[in-house]
Amino acid sequence: MTDEAPVERHPLQPFLPPNARLLMLGSFPPPRRRWCMDFFYPNRTNQMWLIFGLVFCGDSQRLVDAGHKTFRQADIEALLRERGIALFDTATAVRRLSGNASDKDLEIVEKTDIAALLRQLPQCHDIVCTGQKSFSVLTDDYGVPVPPLGACNAFSLAGRPMRLWRMPSSSRAYPMKLEEKAAHYRRLMQAVGILPEPTVQPAAATPST
Repeated sequence: MTDEAPVERHPLQPFLPPNARLLMLGSFPPPRRRWCMDFFYPNRTNQMWLIFGLVFCGDSQRLVDAGHKTFRQADIEALLRERGIALFDTATAVRRLSGNASDKDLEIVEKTDIAALLRQLPQCHDIVCTGQKSFSVLTDDYGVPVPPLGACNAFSLAGRPMRLWRMPSSSRAYPMKLEEKAAHYRRLMQAVGILPEPTVQPAAATPST
């Protein structure tokens, strides 16, 4: 029963570089036994830092410390600060109804005050979520519908124009190739202005006959 599951409070502080242009919101960290580092997306099987390695470094292993079976946390934090990407989750307290990390088995007890996060991020006008649980706070509290995969919906939060983006889940179980996930994230980073837009080469002139 729900009332038998203990309330678990978020174990991490929000990661909020003051220059952030993008706020990434997950649902809630997995149980501590699944962590390989004390940071967001800490599960060794989660693909988020492989995706970021491909998007920003062209190498899925760039942020992986294979020898210690973990990720390169210092490099990850430096990359996020350099690029202006903030991280947190949409819940600050939950109950795990089945004792696992699945979103469908999380009951949100306390939602994150997203407006309070944004007050610390004056340049941020874009939020990205990856799962239905993380979208629930945005849809319930601000009435913004869930966009199609890879797209965004515009909304207003505390008078600030915002865009809510939907990206594929970084869970290894999500049925999409790593390179395809990275392509979605690359387009997001380009749309937000974190990465330059691809240069379109002019068509070669057709020789006159």
